[in-house]
Amino acid sequence: MAAIDVTMTDRQNLPEIWLFTDPRMNDDLWAAVDRLPRHSGIVMRHYDAIERLAIGMRLAAAARRGRHTLLVAGDARLAKRIGAVGTHLPTFGPIIEGVMTAAAHNPADIVRACRAGARMIFISPVFTTRSHPDGPSLGRIGFGRLARLSPVPVAALGGMHAARFTSLRPLGACAWGAIDAFL
Repeated sequence: MAAIDVTMTDRQNLPEIWLFTDPRMNDDLWAAVDRLPRHSGIVMRHYDAIERLAIGMRLAAAARRGRHTLLVAGDARLAKRIGAVGTHLPTFGPIIEGVMTAAAHNPADIVRACRAGARMIFISPVFTTRSHPDGPSLGRIGFGRLARLSPVPVAALGGMHAARFTSLRPLGACAWGAIDAFL
């Protein structure tokens, strides 16, 4: 696995709390953004939304107001256009420029994320989620095993909320992301 130099400053600049957007949120998205603590992160994942640019512009404005870090999943061009800080690399699709965070479900995804230059990796799904109710989850032990493989900081995603994040800190979680925790 390629070594990635992550300085303490890098770790300090990445938010601890992340909202992952989802088209099923509808109008709840804006209420969720308003509930985020200042200096949180937002990953825009509206991959196929017809109004993707409009959503991105509105998220960018909200991110500025809340001093949030805004990333766009899988689309460096849109990230630049709306003034996002960078991109989030999903586990599907090609490597993109400006990767700040990436998703990982297994060891190969961690390698791919590191090669792309990710500064933080979201390991998922840690717990059962409403997004994928029938999908397998890693659980605490699976999260811990993958976290130990990563040379960069890791975050927990999938069925997460603040109390679960606290329980995953000893296993290497430095941040967490969610959809439903903010609805």
